[in-house]
Amino acid sequence: MFFAWLKKFTPRGIYARASLILLLPIVVIQIVVSIIFVQRLYDDVTAQMTNNLSYELRYVVERINEAESEAEAVGVAQDLSQEFGLSILFRDDEEAATSRSFVDLSGRSIIATLEEQFPEGVEVNLARSWSRVLLWLPTDHGQIRVVFQRSRVSARNPHQLLVLTLSTSILLAIISFIFLRNQMRPIRRLAKASSAFGKGRVVPYRPSGALEVRAAGRAFLDMRHRIERHIEQRTMMLSGVSHDLRSPLTRFKLGLSMLEQSDDVKALEEDVNEMERLLDAFLEFARSDVGEEAVECALLPLVTASIADLRRGGGDVQLVEVSGIEETDLFMLRPVGVRRALDNLLMNALRYGGAAEVSITATERTLRISVEDPGPGIPKADREEALKPFSRLVPARNQNRGSGVGLGLAIAADVARTHGGALKLGRSERLGGLQADLILAR
Repeated sequence: MFFAWLKKFTPRGIYARASLILLLPIVVIQIVVSIIFVQRLYDDVTAQMTNNLSYELRYVVERINEAESEAEAVGVAQDLSQEFGLSILFRDDEEAATSRSFVDLSGRSIIATLEEQFPEGVEVNLARSWSRVLLWLPTDHGQIRVVFQRSRVSARNPHQLLVLTLSTSILLAIISFIFLRNQMRPIRRLAKASSAFGKGRVVPYRPSGALEVRAAGRAFLDMRHRIERHIEQRTMMLSGVSHDLRSPLTRFKLGLSMLEQSDDVKALEEDVNEMERLLDAFLEFARSDVGEEAVECALLPLVTASIADLRRGGGDVQLVEVSGIEETDLFMLRPVGVRRALDNLLMNALRYGGAAEVSITATERTLRISVEDPGPGIPKADREEALKPFSRLVPARNQNRGSGVGLGLAIAADVARTHGGALKLGRSERLGGLQADLILAR
């Protein structure tokens, strides 16, 4: 339970955790030194000095008690005041009450020592002044008020050690924070470069810092280069394959066009057209938005243009809701990739649901484009499988509407990932079919 509580309140950032590791020992040392200083040294010295003064006060009370009249007692008090450096007053109208300030560390020891030395009764006021002590003592001739300097019962500058240790700790902490920030900067740069590459952006990065950070930076650069080479080789390979296959397909189409039209020839022409569509889909998936740089562009006109194109083709597509975004708001996007992903989602909705409704929601961190249709939807257990390339969930979708090659959702998911987001599939509460949320990081 303790470790769960500790984990809950532990900072998540490496800079905050390193700062906590740095500050925690300093704070603990300050607390330990302060407690030892106050309890072991400061309290003991104060008690000893107060105890020594109490002997003088006891002598004053005894001499006043020996006086035969009040007038004689006043004279004795005046003589003793000059002798011991005290201010003694009879017939004080001020109310006697023991009090001290909450931050008065030595006041508790002063009051406790005086009450122990004068069990017959003593009132001590330390709250009125930091430099003087007021106390009331009972005598045979009435109560007297005694005033003396605070320096006689406590150290003159007792806070010097605390101030010295505190100021030294603060100075060392500031210096440590400066060095710590310099050590954290390469890690932050590495994290920024990694995060940007995960969103499809390549930012300049050069390994720096400690040996371990440099090693991690070089490993990241090697990984980034390998991934970039792999993507480039995949695109070039599929582009070459597509180009090589288009030549024989073109010859097939030319040869079929020269034959006499028949049912067999029409069937072969449909097969050739299907192969061409498959090649185009494969090339589109391999290309994705590789090579496209993120630019500042308006999202709303991009969505409305895609909807307008499909509506001109006879598609029943409606933009039903726009929240948190204006038509002129600019975002860092890959417009070709976003348009490709949105077109795939809308065409899937039209193919399997016959209609589509689009809504856009912008928050401080994300942009969400939701596409809903009234079709059969996708069961929850099959949604993860539906996002994989070449996956066609025939039982879950209406084949009478047509069937693609299983790349539409995969292309949309790939575009969302390159924007630091994701493609979420769910059930439409409004239409009852599939709801596909294209989430892009701002």
